[in-house]
Amino acid sequence: MSKLPSPSNAPPIDPATLARVASAFDPARLTRNTPLAPFTTFRIGGPADLLFEADTADALAHALLVARETGIPYLVLGLGANVLVADKGIRGLVIRNTSQHAVWHDDGRVWVESGAVMQKLILEAVKRGWSGLEHYVGIPSSVGGAIWQNLHFLSPAPERERTMFIADVFHSADLLTQENERKTVDKAYMAFGYDDTVLHHRADIVLAATFQLEKGDPLAMHRVMQENLSWRGSRHPWLDWHPSAGSIFKKIEGVGAGRLVDSLGLKGYRVGDAQISHIHANIMVNLGSATSADVIALVKHAQHEVREKLGHQLEPEINFVGEY
Repeated sequence: MSKLPSPSNAPPIDPATLARVASAFDPARLTRNTPLAPFTTFRIGGPADLLFEADTADALAHALLVARETGIPYLVLGLGANVLVADKGIRGLVIRNTSQHAVWHDDGRVWVESGAVMQKLILEAVKRGWSGLEHYVGIPSSVGGAIWQNLHFLSPAPERERTMFIADVFHSADLLTQENERKTVDKAYMAFGYDDTVLHHRADIVLAATFQLEKGDPLAMHRVMQENLSWRGSRHPWLDWHPSAGSIFKKIEGVGAGRLVDSLGLKGYRVGDAQISHIHANIMVNLGSATSADVIALVKHAQHEVREKLGHQLEPEINFVGEY
């Protein structure tokens, strides 16, 4: 999915099929032809044929089963980070996962639905005195997205010599597998790697996850959060002002994709309202009215310049979804 998309001229989905799918949902949580830009951190994206808000793990599982049984194309959208939605939108069903119920246990385990926003979960954990999640403060992600990509960050300060992974605190996950079976799996099943899990290779969907945390000092955790937010804020554009999807290109071991782009003086280069950030060369920002076409043109330009002048091939890390 991370490869650059080819132009798509797929025919529209039969209205009767859309009507049949729509009839399986609560109409209060289903809309048609809804622009997706407001639901992504890039603030880019055309309409979805059908948009359903799944506010519980059970509702998410139901929506997935409906889509799979009818054969309609579907996409699960969490916080909308690390994704670029096409200007033409997405044909089929988009399931916006807003499930967020959590259960806290006395032994440090927390069970939480996959649509929960990591930021809120982190703050609640710190408030309760449970440590392990504070390292990921400031990274826009839902719980499901954090597991999907094995969320990571260089922490703690000041050395920042260790990459902390969400796998470090992962206990188990409740899945709807690609075989439509609901089951709970352990860390071994997830096959965590760098920006990788089994979810990249199977159509399994996380419905909920359990993290194992440890007792900690809230003041020490607040210090970690302040240090990480300051460090991240000095190196990443603020989403409220300059929407982005996070890192555009995959890491190149020993070189770094951002360093390659930066070495060519491409910071600030823009196509339309899509721009390579002035403060992080591996992040592209939306200056206000950028389109997916602008971003793709910018990606291709960076790839061409790095390939021709430095001999490295940059591979996109973000996911391109929709009808291009």
